[in-house]
Amino acid sequence: MIQDDLLGAGSDYLEALFDRFRSNPRSVPKAWALFFEREFGRDGDTARMHRDMLRRMVIHPGVLRESNKPASFFIEYPSRALYLIQGYRMHGHLHADLDPLKLNPVRPGPELELGFYGLGPDDLDAEFPVGDLAGGGRRKLREIVDILRRTYCGHIGPEFMHITDSVRRHWLQQRLEDICSTPRYDEDTKRQIFRNILHAEEFERFLHTRYAGQKRFSLEGGESLIAMLDILIQRAGGCGVRELILGMAHRGRLNVLANILGKSLSDIFAEFEGEELEETAHGQGDVKYHLGFSADVETSGGAVHVSLGFNPSHLEIITPVALGSVRARQCRRRDSERKEVVPVLIHGDAAFAGQGVVAESLNLSKLGGFRVGGTIHLVVNNQIGFTVNPFDARSTLYATDIAKMVQAPILHVNGDDPEACCLATEIALEYRERFHDDVVIDLICYRRRGHNEADTPEVTQPVMYRKIAEHPTVVAIYRDRLLAEQVLKPGEHEAMVRRYRECMDDVRRNRRASPSPSNSLQGRWRAFAGPAVEPETAVEAGLLADLCERVHTMPNGFELHPKVARIFERRMAMMRGEQPVDWGCAEIMAYATLVHEGGWVRITGQDTGRGTFFHRHAAVYDQKTGRKFIPLRQVENGPMSHFLVVDSMLSELAVMAYEYGYSVAEPRALVIWEAQYGDFANNGQVVIDQFIASGESKWNRMSGLVLWLPHGYEGQGAEHSSARLERFLQLCAEDNMQVVYPTTPAQLFHLLRRQLRINIRKPLILMGPKSMLRQKGSFSQLRDFTDGRFMSVLDEPHGMDNPRRLLLCSGKVYYDLVAERQRRQLRDVAIVRIERLYPFPSEALTEVIGRYDGVRDIVWVQEEPLNQGAWLFVEHKIEACLGRGQRLGCVGRPEAAAPAVGLARRHLKEQMELVDRALTGAGEE
Repeated sequence: MIQDDLLGAGSDYLEALFDRFRSNPRSVPKAWALFFEREFGRDGDTARMHRDMLRRMVIHPGVLRESNKPASFFIEYPSRALYLIQGYRMHGHLHADLDPLKLNPVRPGPELELGFYGLGPDDLDAEFPVGDLAGGGRRKLREIVDILRRTYCGHIGPEFMHITDSVRRHWLQQRLEDICSTPRYDEDTKRQIFRNILHAEEFERFLHTRYAGQKRFSLEGGESLIAMLDILIQRAGGCGVRELILGMAHRGRLNVLANILGKSLSDIFAEFEGEELEETAHGQGDVKYHLGFSADVETSGGAVHVSLGFNPSHLEIITPVALGSVRARQCRRRDSERKEVVPVLIHGDAAFAGQGVVAESLNLSKLGGFRVGGTIHLVVNNQIGFTVNPFDARSTLYATDIAKMVQAPILHVNGDDPEACCLATEIALEYRERFHDDVVIDLICYRRRGHNEADTPEVTQPVMYRKIAEHPTVVAIYRDRLLAEQVLKPGEHEAMVRRYRECMDDVRRNRRASPSPSNSLQGRWRAFAGPAVEPETAVEAGLLADLCERVHTMPNGFELHPKVARIFERRMAMMRGEQPVDWGCAEIMAYATLVHEGGWVRITGQDTGRGTFFHRHAAVYDQKTGRKFIPLRQVENGPMSHFLVVDSMLSELAVMAYEYGYSVAEPRALVIWEAQYGDFANNGQVVIDQFIASGESKWNRMSGLVLWLPHGYEGQGAEHSSARLERFLQLCAEDNMQVVYPTTPAQLFHLLRRQLRINIRKPLILMGPKSMLRQKGSFSQLRDFTDGRFMSVLDEPHGMDNPRRLLLCSGKVYYDLVAERQRRQLRDVAIVRIERLYPFPSEALTEVIGRYDGVRDIVWVQEEPLNQGAWLFVEHKIEACLGRGQRLGCVGRPEAAAPAVGLARRHLKEQMELVDRALTGAGEE
């Protein structure tokens, strides 16, 4: 590191100085001119000069600018070993024996050569000061080199000199150098490591033989992973970890399920043979290599609950989901030190380097509201991505370089050395437990078969697969080593293989169902299995007034911004019944009542504390000190009562996935993710499609996550108008979620309270207000909060005699229609709001339409273009609710590729025409 630091700026200066000398020797100080003339001449080559200076001296930028004496730059002889030590710490990993296939042999650089530091063979028996290496003091140069080569250039290649925190760097140096990165396991541990990799290999061979051609995404070539996970769980249990949450894609998942979590082999074989297990028969189900599992694993420190998350084919999306799950479990355990629940994420090399969600998730690691106390990242680096070579898959040297953005240490390790792999795992766990920060293990191995078992990888990687065909397996290499060490006896390996194969054959012949499927709803989820019972959501007026005053009262000396102070004063008047209740007040009071009742509320998103539209103010700031204060915490009441509002980083994908993971792990929390504008949610579309909409059907995993998506056409252009309501409705089936577009603050109040208080969990897609936030005609009366509940359909509030036309709509357009109807003094057009679009309220709508049996023309009105919005979804559902002789029409914007126009004037013209057609029927046949 010293070399790079010293040479970084200094070498640029030196090259510029030399170029000036070549042009005009008098333009540089005399001492430099004499030095350059003697050593290189005016015709000398800049590159040669630079190489020679690198070889002979260490250049310090500050000294170069302050002195004209080149001789002062030469390293003093006694200090040269210190620079050598730093060279190994910085560059040793580049010379380490990491690649089992030797596909990319190291091109030696000068950084580890003795001559680079002015040393040579004659100096090997000379003693040098070693600084903090191996206990300090002085050592012979040959001893120093031996320690350094074994520590940094063996089967573990540590990379940590990019870390700016010297305490962490020194800890890693000492931990590695004290043992020269060399495992020292006893015979029992070695036999356990061997047993793990043997079971991993034989499990894959059995599946390949018995279920030839079926996809399983085998672990062959990376069997050391199983030994690593086993020792990780055992060591974690010994240091007080109670839960370990695994996230991984499909490669090796079945092996982990069988050999780490102990999933029934009978169930795994049944999945290969196409038999549907009772626990997965509830919905659509999923392929076997996407399924999750949970189990309690016994360790010396007690049982550790290990949970492997369900995962779609979208690589790396499980990363933030698993992190959200960990955070929820830590909160539930009140694990403020983040020691009891540990995330372990298993990545592929191409995905870790290529998927943007990895960088987003790493960026969450140190942020308030998201930190989990460090994640252990384990990259199964099989040096290929489907058919893509590393040089086409990334622009970095290592697949793990992205982790340097959070200064995570990286331990590269040769996958053919299971003991080195386990040692790297132990060090990673120790680092995480000590510093509560991320750490990465780069398990460099290979993929013995193609991307899947039916693939032919030789077509695109002929050289690699010739080497793999000739390369002994991990088990064979380690077996021979243990035989040589007399840890294994001759014939013992064959007996172990025979017993394991016989066990698998016996299970396959005599399959029986697992006694307790671990994918069913258990534990705290039992209370949410339904059937649904509608909760009481109204709140007594006195309590509302009391809570409102408490959550809008600041600590002594806290100075609110004058605008916020006026908002808070009006809210207290609203809850006293002196003013109509606006949206911001209704929302805050929903949270206040839930938290006071012992509830757990978490809301995140960009600008969520204040609110994008200056309406929420759940977090306020002292105008003198800048101190942040969350008033709702003043009504927390009980062990589970908690309110947290977090302004997230500028990410939709990772944060939405994180909140989904949180909601799946903790059903007792109201978890809300808010988009700045609704259409920004499409940055997280994979989370919506693969988890929120289909997670219950595929995996029987429920979520109560709320997506708060501001929606409405106000002339703000294509990117700030539509939350893409149509896309959510297209995903609706099997009672999988709720899609709601409330039009009053009271409806929002009851809706949010219902979401937490009801005895089932379904995602809630909330089309949130924008301009309605300040639409006084939408405000509610206090009595709407003290009586009633959320209504899926809202009829004319005062009824209407003999209307000739009935308009049906959702959301903001209702107020545009009402305003124009009032301006025209029309008394023959009724307007009904459908507040919940899914599950569609057929019974309630049929009842309301029945009150207008004399109306022939029923018209659905929407602001969106006809190919967007709700029309295509609701058309047939509304028709089924009509009476005899009634017909259904639709008014909306013409079909369009973009959601909205860009010019405000054009928007207003379109909106006026749309409202006119809706009220009058102009242009209808």
